[in-house]
Amino acid sequence: MNGHVKSMHFQQFMEAAATLLSLLLVMAVDSTRTVAASRTQQCGNSLQQTLKLTRLIQKESVDLIKTYKTSQGEISDLFCKVSVNGIPDPNISGLDPSERIASISIHLQDFIPHFKRVYEQQTDLQSPTSPLLAEIIVVSARSKNLAALINSFYQSLFPNLPVPEPAGGPTTLPPSQNVFQQKVYGCAVLKTYKELLSNISRELRTLKNKVCRRRIQMNSTLLLRMT
Repeated sequence: MNGHVKSMHFQQFMEAAATLLSLLLVMAVDSTRTVAASRTQQCGNSLQQTLKLTRLIQKESVDLIKTYKTSQGEISDLFCKVSVNGIPDPNISGLDPSERIASISIHLQDFIPHFKRVYEQQTDLQSPTSPLLAEIIVVSARSKNLAALINSFYQSLFPNLPVPEPAGGPTTLPPSQNVFQQKVYGCAVLKTYKELLSNISRELRTLKNKVCRRRIQMNSTLLLRMT
């Protein structure tokens, strides 16, 4: 085989290799686009599901407060005007999205023991068939589901960060209370929780624009560089 024939074979080999490399690059870009689109959609869907549940609990918490006031007797409005210490803060804190999502999760976890205490107190004050007890159970259960969704969303966005947990350990509950104090405490818990849900709902709408849209922009920039 002379040098000219060898040169032709080598040129054909290089052309075939270049064609194969181009095909592989196209397949890689398409695969990346598919994964990026899937992750972006998952981000939006997860956040939308969480926001939907938040709004449902928010509505139920409004109804729960009405039921609570009705069940406490004639001066229920007075009970709900007294300020109480030791109730979790309804305000969400943090500078970046990871800190703010973690703050939401921690606040939800902090309220679970308070709901349990309110239920126990109202079990002693209400009849077993009271609709208040059933509504407290429903809202408390949904709140646990919401906390689980928030944690799942947090882990999907920040897989290398630890799951949010209250820094101070178990939630501190109030000491023994008389009947008046129990009624005041119960209303304070429910009202503060409703405020927390309003803050969470507003925060999730903001996060949807910041987190998911930023992911779209990052994916788009990556794809442009690859192509």
